[in-house]
Amino acid sequence: MTFLDFFILAVGLSMDAFAVAVCLGLGMERVSVRKRAIVGAYFGIFQGGMPLIGYYAGRLFAGLIAKYDHWIAFTLLVFLGGKMIVASIKSADEECEEIPLTPRNMIPLATATSIDALIIGVSLAFLHVRIIPAVSFIGAMTFTLSAIGVGIGKAFGLKFKSKAEIAGGAILVLMGVKILLEHTGIFIV
Repeated sequence: MTFLDFFILAVGLSMDAFAVAVCLGLGMERVSVRKRAIVGAYFGIFQGGMPLIGYYAGRLFAGLIAKYDHWIAFTLLVFLGGKMIVASIKSADEECEEIPLTPRNMIPLATATSIDALIIGVSLAFLHVRIIPAVSFIGAMTFTLSAIGVGIGKAFGLKFKSKAEIAGGAILVLMGVKILLEHTGIFIV
């Protein structure tokens, strides 16, 4: 995978967290740098950690299914991307309320938005990427976009929430198609 591929993947994975951060910002009475950093840190750490767990789990099985790894990566990415798109359409009109940024509230949110990253980590194992730079980049991108999302939520409201989720889902679907086409020899970059 190229740097551009990682950048696109990181942005796509970050969109769930970004959308939740927008919602969190919308519900906040006052947005501060500290609140942005807290939201960004939770989402960034979980979004970076989950693919690492998935990667090592995937490495255990990579040798057994190496012949089909591109199909597995394609299926997982398209499934997750499609799921994000459908979820964003279903929840487009949901209201956002103020949620205290406590571990009790943030850990479930960070976990929920990073489950797809766990599965992406399995896909990365099949692609034999350098995982530490990859997950560091994913975590940093998620931190940044989540911190920005809090401010956007406060400033603009729900307008960007569903669009971000749709864009993230579309990116994951396109990455899956690209991986499949590259491994079948139809498309070479």
